[in-house]
Amino acid sequence: MTPPAQLPDLTPFIEAGRRDLAALVALESVSAQGRMLPETADAVTVLLEGEGFTVRRFPGQVAPVLLAEAGEGPATLLIYNHYDVQPETPADLWNTPPFVLTERDGRLYGRGASDDKGELVSRLAAVRALRAAHGGHLPLKIKWLIEGEEEVGSPSLAGFVEAHAAELKADGCWWEFGSVSEEGRPLVSLGLKGIVCLELRCAVSDSDLHSSLGAVIDNPLYRLSRAIASLRDDSGRVSIPGFYDAVRAPSAADLRALDSLPDARSPLQQSYGVRGFLGNADAREVNRRSNFEPALNVNGVHGGYGDAGSKTVLPASGFAKIDIRLVPDQDPAEIVRLLRAHLDAQGLSDIEVNELESHEHAARSDVAHPFVQAALAAARESYGAEPIIHPSAGGSGPMHPFVQHLGVACVAIGIGNVGGRVHAPNENIRVEDFARGVRFGAVFMEALSRRALGEKEPGREALG
Repeated sequence: MTPPAQLPDLTPFIEAGRRDLAALVALESVSAQGRMLPETADAVTVLLEGEGFTVRRFPGQVAPVLLAEAGEGPATLLIYNHYDVQPETPADLWNTPPFVLTERDGRLYGRGASDDKGELVSRLAAVRALRAAHGGHLPLKIKWLIEGEEEVGSPSLAGFVEAHAAELKADGCWWEFGSVSEEGRPLVSLGLKGIVCLELRCAVSDSDLHSSLGAVIDNPLYRLSRAIASLRDDSGRVSIPGFYDAVRAPSAADLRALDSLPDARSPLQQSYGVRGFLGNADAREVNRRSNFEPALNVNGVHGGYGDAGSKTVLPASGFAKIDIRLVPDQDPAEIVRLLRAHLDAQGLSDIEVNELESHEHAARSDVAHPFVQAALAAARESYGAEPIIHPSAGGSGPMHPFVQHLGVACVAIGIGNVGGRVHAPNENIRVEDFARGVRFGAVFMEALSRRALGEKEPGREALG
């Protein structure tokens, strides 16, 4: 058995990573607006090639897709990240410029500091440290897939993964995000929910009308309100017939992980000022719904007059945007069909249902998978604490193609935090979490480099 290499002092690698992060944050790679995407792909390519990766670039519908490869060894690790970010708006709510990495009170602020440039750079810093420990050699094969379309639904990714499945074959995939609890325990996610984004539209005339005509002409905002109110009950349970028919029940291992999760309510209340939870859900129910239940959300309702004072108008039209978070094995297309049938049955056939962006299926990996167990063991070693295991994150992402086309387990472990304000003004990471993320990456990849997954190492717990 090859003994583990002694990792070097990580300080210079962490400092170099922070400089790289500042340079990437300065690139305004907002995919929703098509800003600086080729330039950011160029910058990421330069960073990877500087560490010995061979980088190939492929066109995407919105932004270039990068596929990089380096190293040799008994295990192959696939890493997935993205270089695009959310819009910075509303810019006036930022305390410091959104595209300038700024340190304040032990945190680094900037758009992409966490999602996902910070994650990408922390992993690259870990690669540098591992290479240094092995005399410039990378002792495992790393395949790195980095896209620039994640924040707009990854429209190119599923087809790319399917087309390049042979090239992407690996023992497991280290997913693009993760976080650390306030007390320093790594939060590990083994799945992601799917998502359907829709727009409901209603029109009653070609132009706005005098509100006196409300006695004889229906109001589009009223009809939209009826439609929205029909979609779920007061506890949040979706009212669309057939909506839950395909929901995969959690496994026994999933439920054991659920029972070990801490109470998520207080951090949400402290960080976001949340005033309550649907149905007065207790701690276990909040975690159960977050991990295993689909959800329907109204993102916004628009129409009519909303400025100061009164305007007695009957709006010509209005629209509402919704998203539906899905779990395995719900099919997005079937969910749209069920929604349409439900509205028709409610006498709301005049409500248009328009599909937005790319839909995503849900995915979930088995906690007992050897790759998952290897990641958890590395997390225990590098953080000195028991990981908090979420069978599924509450959010969505393009994990399903990796599970479906590659057959790999996916593990999300990263450098975020509950107060990181991802997608919001003042996005941030804690300086300490960035450093610990670099250490975890080096420990994890070093462990993978020592043997094939599942092989027992004398004196240590088997990875399987």
